[in-house]
Parts: sequence; C-alpha cells; structure tokens
Amino acid sequence: MIQLLRSALYVAVMFAAVVPWSFVVLGAAIFAKQKTRYKLCQMWTWLAVQLARKLCGIEWRVEGWERLPDGPGIVMSKHQSTWETLWLATYMPRRLSFTYKRELAYLPFFGWALHSLGMVSIDRSRGKDAFQQLVEKAPGHLADGWWITMFPEGTRTAPGEKRRYKSGGARLAVATGTPVIPIALDSGECWPRKSFRMKPGVITVVIGEPISPAGKSPEQMARAVEDWIEGQMRRIAPHRYAQGRADAPAAAAAPTGGA
Repeated sequence: MIQLLRSALYVAVMFAAVVPWSFVVLGAAIFAKQKTRYKLCQMWTWLAVQLARKLCGIEWRVEGWERLPDGPGIVMSKHQSTWETLWLATYMPRRLSFTYKRELAYLPFFGWALHSLGMVSIDRSRGKDAFQQLVEKAPGHLADGWWITMFPEGTRTAPGEKRRYKSGGARLAVATGTPVIPIALDSGECWPRKSFRMKPGVITVVIGEPISPAGKSPEQMARAVEDWIEGQMRRIAPHRYAQGRADAPAAAAAPTGGA
C-alpha cells in the first residue's frame, strides 16, 4: 500500500509540474535558442527521473558509457516503460530527436512544448511516404548535432516480451551512413507498462558498440541491431527467458553508476 501511495504521489507531482513547465518552454521559444529550450525540457525530465529515484526507489546502473560515439548516431533502444524516455533525454550527451506522430504536437501543453523543440515529426496518414519524411528531415538534425532516437519495436513491451522489430531505424542508418547506438534495458521490472505502480529496484542499462551500416543491407542492419539488443536482454534479465544465460553473450563492460 505504501508503494502504491508513493507511486500515486509521483504521478500527481509530475502532472502538476508539466503544465507550468510547458509554459516556461513555450515562453522561451520567443527569445531562446533551440538548445536552450531543450535544456529547459531536460530540467523537467531530470526532475522526473530523480523523483522516481527518491520517492519510488528506482535506481539504475549503466554499462558502456565509454562506447558512446563522438559523432552522429541513431539511438535504437529497448522500450519497456516511460522511464527510458525520461532517462535517455536527461543523460545522453547529445540532444535526442525522438521521432513522433505529428498529431502529438496538438496535445495541450506537453504537445505544444514538444513541437517547439523542433524534433522530427512524422505524418503517418501519408502511409508509405512516412519513411521518406524521416529520410528528408534526419540529415539536417544529424548535422546539427542531434541523435535520432527510435524504439524499433514501436511500443512498450513487457519484461521478457519481444515484438517484431520495425525496419525504419535500420533503413535510415543505411540511407544516411549513420551508425546505430543499440541500447538494452530492463526498466519494465521497476516501472511496468500500463501501470503507474512502481517498484523499487535497480534498472540495468547497457550501451553497445555503435553498429556501422557500411557494407550492410537494411535487412542485415536490422538483424544486427535486433540480435544485439535481444542477446543483451537475455543476459541482464535471464529469469525472463527460458534459455537463461546459455545463449547470452558475455558482458562487454563493467557497470558504472549513474545518479
């Protein structure tokens, strides 16, 4: 019951904070540069991550900080909860351009502030043209220092679950010659999808070596990303997979703390 009350308090505080902070970001759009507006949004995501840590007991550990490239990249991450959208935006060393449906820009407050950041939005009503929109917009963002960020399964998955990996991120990597930064994580153990009841624990985040698209077809690139992420998931959460550690790759780096 105490953890349920803590979770409810967390949600209430964050909802109460999002409206006034959205106005701060929107107001900054009048006089502040895009990078400054992004940093303002990071203040809110930092608050969200730290409050989840202090109030709900959600800690984290990171493997592979040193593998992050000093150059363009496409971040492709496992997606189990809301936590990683907040954590990635807060702690990645570059601005992250999450690809999102254009309709989200019409949501009051949050959507308006999101739109003001200039991230890549996609009009999905255009069907097959949606990917072409991404190809047209992504190079400018990459050149400006953004990392394009995508969740290849398209939606949140429960721990131990795997959905069909979409090919958009891999195709974009091949089309632009940009390496993919793969990330595996088990955030669903502490912050289950479709639930606001959080559980205290330590989330493991594993950052992989950038996967180069050189010499690869989109299909080969997609398979390389999927194999790495799912292999790491079996390593960090063996209790969720029948085969456990038997087919898991060896750990690639010693963990480093992240607080």
